[in-house]
Amino acid sequence: MGLKKLAAKVVEYNERRDSGKASEIKPSHVKKVLNKLQKKSEELEAEIAEVNSAEKKARLEKKLEVARAHVERAEWLLKELG
Repeated sequence: MGLKKLAAKVVEYNERRDSGKASEIKPSHVKKVLNKLQKKSEELEAEIAEVNSAEKKARLEKKLEVARAHVERAEWLLKELG
């Protein structure tokens, strides 16, 4: 999901929140998830360094790529929440 699509989701969320259909996302919630994502990225990097199988390494690198994308989105959302 690109940042434009994420921004559209934030606008949609704001509309739902304003109408009372969603609760407010707090920066502390995003920070908690961001910390978990960063920890997961570090664990994946360590596991990639230890693995010998090319197939498993490729699978772990794909997981790491996804985790990094989520970290980027969480950082963006944290900035938006200010």
